[in-house]
Amino acid sequence: MKAALKSKYDIDNNGGAAATLAFNAGDVNLRASFTDATFINGPSLTALALSIDKPGSFIVDYNLPKKDVRFQFMNTISVAEKPLNLTYIHSWRDNRTILDGTLVLDSANKISGNYALDSGNSKLKYTYVHNGLTIFEPTYDVAKNTWDFAVSRRVYGDDVFKASYQTSSKVLGLEWSRNSKSTGCFKVLASVNLAEEQKLPKLSAETTWNFEV
Repeated sequence: MKAALKSKYDIDNNGGAAATLAFNAGDVNLRASFTDATFINGPSLTALALSIDKPGSFIVDYNLPKKDVRFQFMNTISVAEKPLNLTYIHSWRDNRTILDGTLVLDSANKISGNYALDSGNSKLKYTYVHNGLTIFEPTYDVAKNTWDFAVSRRVYGDDVFKASYQTSSKVLGLEWSRNSKSTGCFKVLASVNLAEEQKLPKLSAETTWNFEV
């Protein structure tokens, strides 16, 4: 059994904690997720979610408080001898369906896109990995006719620095994350809306601890 404990703090909403317990049952994984809201006023079903998944095949999530089910099915086909990863996502209560696909051209280049059936919104993204360390990701929002840009670079093995800019909202974001088995996992995010008169940055931080039970 694996367990993960995540804590998050941001200036606007203070802090919070979440935990996940995962069990391996042959070809599938069983997972239970909950937050501190589950225990604040005594044990309850608040913020409790259950899921079952088979890696590379399907994921089924059930949100107990909302009584909502989310289905996700994955498959890979070959197009011109290139792998095309397809994902079908459907949220039952919201009646939302999203189709997602990623065509892997080679180890450094891939093209991905998604389409929301309910709204008709779609996005296209190109990902380029330079020397295995720097990633460039321009994204085109078809509905808004705008571009988003992101650049990330891995340093010191486990640390990743990322900068992003959304042209539609004029939000500039900076992120520092680490995913290490020895020193732990964390993420620090800062964003600022350049369209606002008072350009006050928003800060948040996340820390994750993984355990083998």
